[in-house]
Amino acid sequence: MTTALKILILDDEPKMGRILSRILKREGHDVSASSDPSETLGQIHDSPVDLAITDLKMPGMDGLEFMRQARKIQPNLDVIMMTAYATAETAVETMKEGAFDYLIKPFPNEEMVMVVSRVAERRRLRDENRRLKETLSNRFNHEQIISVSHNMREVMKRVGKVSVSEVSVLLRGESGTGKEILATAIHEHSSRSENILIRINCGALPESLLESELFGHIKGAFTGAVETRKGLFEEADGGSIFLDEIGEISPALQVRLLRVLQSGEFQRVGDTQTLHADVRIIAATHRDLEKMIEQGEFRSDLYYRLNVVPIMIPPLRDRPEDIPALIDHFLGRIRKKSNKNIQLAKMAFDRLTDYDWPGNIRELENAIQHAWVMCEENIIQVTDLPVVIQNTLPETPGDRKPRDNSHPINTQLTLDEIEKKALIDALDAVNYNHTRAAQRLGITRRMLGYRLDKYNLPRKIPNHGMEPISVPDSSHKDKS
Repeated sequence: MTTALKILILDDEPKMGRILSRILKREGHDVSASSDPSETLGQIHDSPVDLAITDLKMPGMDGLEFMRQARKIQPNLDVIMMTAYATAETAVETMKEGAFDYLIKPFPNEEMVMVVSRVAERRRLRDENRRLKETLSNRFNHEQIISVSHNMREVMKRVGKVSVSEVSVLLRGESGTGKEILATAIHEHSSRSENILIRINCGALPESLLESELFGHIKGAFTGAVETRKGLFEEADGGSIFLDEIGEISPALQVRLLRVLQSGEFQRVGDTQTLHADVRIIAATHRDLEKMIEQGEFRSDLYYRLNVVPIMIPPLRDRPEDIPALIDHFLGRIRKKSNKNIQLAKMAFDRLTDYDWPGNIRELENAIQHAWVMCEENIIQVTDLPVVIQNTLPETPGDRKPRDNSHPINTQLTLDEIEKKALIDALDAVNYNHTRAAQRLGITRRMLGYRLDKYNLPRKIPNHGMEPISVPDSSHKDKS
């Protein structure tokens, strides 16, 4: 069910406001309409709203200026812009100013309903993410856990339960899914939180150095051991150790680690004295340990000691509803760091949410950082994203196909011409399958049919092929 929104409609034609009010009230929203920008700003000042739907061209104050003034009063206000005077330049300017979407009059009623539903869904996810972060902050005091998805909520329930115990935990999942963050959350909510958590990547060090790091060594134990040194188990006594990529350790080191898990006892490299440490082990791996056991590469007894409570972290592609929340989080950190109001163009946002993210959260964070460095005028466009993301669009869920971006949109085209070309490209890409074309465009099949009729486009594959849309020369004048 769509989340009910409090909506203000601003249009200098009162009839338009009445029509939209009736439509959106039927969807369960609280709607009021006005033809006076100053009056509407006063309403927002007196009683905050979720969404403003405004006409672009109005006497006295246009829609862009209204949006600027309204956001001084309510910075998180979502805005949908309407206009009968559509050009590429006004669309670009509107999206740069931060409008949620841009509708061209006349539009079918269901198009407005769909766009408002998207606003409602985004606000729902944003509010849910904030509530979840507040809950996790109370429980874990760890701001980097960003998730609104059901499967990650189940993960967090397990994290909450295991944190208060002393058992070993094995975090399973692909690289970049956030295993270290969850390990930190487990430690911070445990009875050991006042003591140290030491993190080490077992796959980043050669065997001899890793053994010395974990257990320490005595002077002269090997070439270069010029003094006796404590290992991480001694340093972590009373606390926790996070052993990342546990599947990378050698069979010999597995034996020594098993002893620590069984008895808490170990010896420094080159020493005969037995030491003891009270350490909780949290391990993580992206490898198939069960298969490694079958192949004789990992000890089954060590596996069962580590795997007392396994926690499987789903990859980002299996929780796509988390992607917008993560994007907001990473952009927020950039804004805070740069002191600039970095915005994300809708097409760039769509490309990020369409991408499969084989590198998971780490890849997403790197992509946002890359786009921030490359963007101009504080707005991230598709061309600012890493090339692999620019060239990827969804074919069907789970089946993605490269797209040729060698011909960027000519901003001298009108929005009608751009939209017509987008319809043709989408239909060509899926062999005129209307359901999949509508999915690619983010519209309903009915809306797709409406737009095909609007531009007199064929509904089936033309026998003679499509004629390309002509690109106007520099003498072209916008119809505004």
